[in-house]
Amino acid sequence: TRVRNPSCALLQLLLLVSSSQSEDKTCRRRGDPEIPQLSKEGDVMLGGIFSFHSSWMNKQNPYTEKPLPLEWNCFHFLLSESSLNFREFQFAQAMLFAIEEINNSTELLPGVSLGYHIYDSCGSIARSVKVALDLTNGNDNVSSISEGPCTRPVQVQALMGETSSSPSTAIATVIGPFHIPLISHFATCACLSDESKYPSFLRTVPSDYYQSRALAHLVKHFGWTWVGAVRTNDDYGNNGMATFTETAQQLGICLEYSVSFFRTDPKEKIQKIIDIIKASTSNVIIAFLSHMDMDVLIRELSPHNLTGYQWVGSESWIFDSQIAAMDKNHILDGAIGLSISKSQVSGLREFMLDVRPLKSSNNGLFREFWEALFSCKFKQSQSEKIQGECTGHEDLTGVENGFTDMSLMPIFNNVYKGVYAVAHALHNILGCNKTCIYQNKLDPYLVLQHIKMIHFQTRDGDVVYFNKHGDPAAKYEIINWQPGEKTSVNFVTVENTTLDNDLLLFSMQVPVSVCSEQCPPGTQKLLQKGKPVCCHDCIRCAEGEMSNITDSITCVRCPPESWSNERRDACIKKEAEFLSYKDIMGILLTTVSLFGTSLTAAVAFIFFRYRKTPLVRANNSELSFLLLLSLTLCFLCSLTFIGQPSEWSCMLRHTAFGITFVLCLSCVLGKTMVVLMAFKATLPGENLMKWFGPTQQRLSVLGFTLIQIVICILWLTLSPPFPIKNFKEYKDKIILECALGSAVGFWSVLGYIGFLAMLCFVFAFLARKLPDNFNEAKFITFSMLIFCTVWITFIPAYVSSPGKYSVAVEIFAILASSFGLLICIFIPKCYIMLLRPENNTKKNMMGKMPQRPF
Repeated sequence: TRVRNPSCALLQLLLLVSSSQSEDKTCRRRGDPEIPQLSKEGDVMLGGIFSFHSSWMNKQNPYTEKPLPLEWNCFHFLLSESSLNFREFQFAQAMLFAIEEINNSTELLPGVSLGYHIYDSCGSIARSVKVALDLTNGNDNVSSISEGPCTRPVQVQALMGETSSSPSTAIATVIGPFHIPLISHFATCACLSDESKYPSFLRTVPSDYYQSRALAHLVKHFGWTWVGAVRTNDDYGNNGMATFTETAQQLGICLEYSVSFFRTDPKEKIQKIIDIIKASTSNVIIAFLSHMDMDVLIRELSPHNLTGYQWVGSESWIFDSQIAAMDKNHILDGAIGLSISKSQVSGLREFMLDVRPLKSSNNGLFREFWEALFSCKFKQSQSEKIQGECTGHEDLTGVENGFTDMSLMPIFNNVYKGVYAVAHALHNILGCNKTCIYQNKLDPYLVLQHIKMIHFQTRDGDVVYFNKHGDPAAKYEIINWQPGEKTSVNFVTVENTTLDNDLLLFSMQVPVSVCSEQCPPGTQKLLQKGKPVCCHDCIRCAEGEMSNITDSITCVRCPPESWSNERRDACIKKEAEFLSYKDIMGILLTTVSLFGTSLTAAVAFIFFRYRKTPLVRANNSELSFLLLLSLTLCFLCSLTFIGQPSEWSCMLRHTAFGITFVLCLSCVLGKTMVVLMAFKATLPGENLMKWFGPTQQRLSVLGFTLIQIVICILWLTLSPPFPIKNFKEYKDKIILECALGSAVGFWSVLGYIGFLAMLCFVFAFLARKLPDNFNEAKFITFSMLIFCTVWITFIPAYVSSPGKYSVAVEIFAILASSFGLLICIFIPKCYIMLLRPENNTKKNMMGKMPQRPF
């Protein structure tokens, strides 16, 4: 009845709530209980969810009565047509075989028996979720008064199933928050690897993350760049095709069309897909379909005689003999695709062929299976008389149908490994040795964590473990459909090495379907505006880039040490450039450096020979010899700048140069100070020479040099120079040079040298007109003028010179300034000693000046 007054409706609602609150709190199960199709009690229970029936009947609900359970609709459909799925029944048998084998084992879970409750999901996602909840909660319908929350321990420790991805996604979403393990044997959708959404999901079949990419590379291998695609409209097909499409685009493969359908779709939709295939220009079809959807598609394609297409299949149907048997018109001849690696489970075939409906206490499903297997009927009563009566003792060994076909052994093995994974986890949790410490209540989270950590080997040699995403290692085989002698199709495993030879069979000659011609090496594909990615122009690679494959989508930039050749199809090693001893410039600079060293040695020899003459003694012989030594080192240190830079040479060249030049300038400064002090000492009342005697001169030289040594030590400690490869200066050359490390350190060294040079210049300039016949200060002034000019010119020349020329500029500055000091200070003296010995007298040295100590 319709309530016309809203206030009355609110009053009725409040009365209903108050009356319900007055009742006793009870824990009551909602809905009708579910009865498992296969069950056996044990100490530890496992759940199984398989689609024994692949179809169901949806009934419109007018909401005038309680809806019928989906199970009724599922089995009601059997009245008109059987939808029993032999494949799923095989999966259940593989689970029973593994449980029976474990229960009979004395090594794994000794003293603990495994039981099972296996439900039929009937191919329905809604029913899959419902039976999953029944498995975890239990199917009893008992009410009990409870003061606490209505909670109870889980009834099964792990769930095995589902076969498809979409039901597995739904189940994993529901039971994931409770950390109940769900182990699938054939749900391959990459989306299920997301731990944040499906924390308790694991699988023994590889993820499509790898398969989809591998299929794209397989298509690319044969040059199929213009293809069509058909997929299942569920998580498996949509996610798998999305990954394939993404990878295909990266590889330059174009999809002319990409269509989807589900097996329950009306025939009109599938007919539209067939029309699209007929109207297409591509000859290759990527079929990312479940085996049930492939069944439907083959049935619809058969009347149209759509042969001549190259099919590329996913693992769900590519090695399915039932699909091959249905292909009466050879539409799929020559199909190629990826399948799970072959494997065996010893004893499983014999176990399956030994199945008998009368052996099981839950024989309803077994009877139905037996009737579908032998096309017979069990009598419901003793008085009933029927044709084709089933006895339950029929022999399976001579029967050839979907159940006796063992081509799906790799999937059976996945079910087998899943059960053993749970058993090994329980074995570790219960601390089993010769017996187990059995606990009535097991924490599902603990079971899940131990399953994730298992790592064992089956008796047939398969290694079982899960990665952090709950996936096993991805292993696939390439399968090619070829005609067989006895059967309609042979599934030939193709090795990678035979992909290009005549062992492959195609439905036609290898298809060629391209929008543009192939681009040769040295070019890249440039997409044509407004057209698919397979329509392109071929553009030559730019300098420094190369492509060494046909149809390259990009030009690869050569490594920093390489450069592209003229054809742009290879990278050749760049020429390394540095100032070498073999270069003409290096030879000249080395010669000049050695000449300067020899000249300095000759001057030192002359000074040593004439060391007792007034000229040598008047010019402070000790500082003169020290200056000659430092000049020798200055000439030699320029050699450290030549040759390939190394760690030690980079640190040595600048520090040696800095220290030797400071030593040199310290000596020059000392000589200048001696001249000034000697002149000042002759004035009345002045006695300055006592403050600048030989000891003070040595200490001043040592002190000035130590300052530079400290600067160099700090530089080398904090940020020393180091060898680098300069790729920026030239495109086709590598400049090997020394990085400064700390620019502050480098300019501190140069700045200190400049400071001493300016100090020498000032003092020498002040003493340039001292009244003696051979004025030392004049030559020092001139030498410092040359020195400063050279180094002031050096700075802009050094900064602007590229590569090895910057090193040459620095060497030139060192040599020029060294020659300037040598020639200006010592050559005039050598001239007098060798060519004007008459001037080398004490009287000539003194001139008009009073006598000075030498």
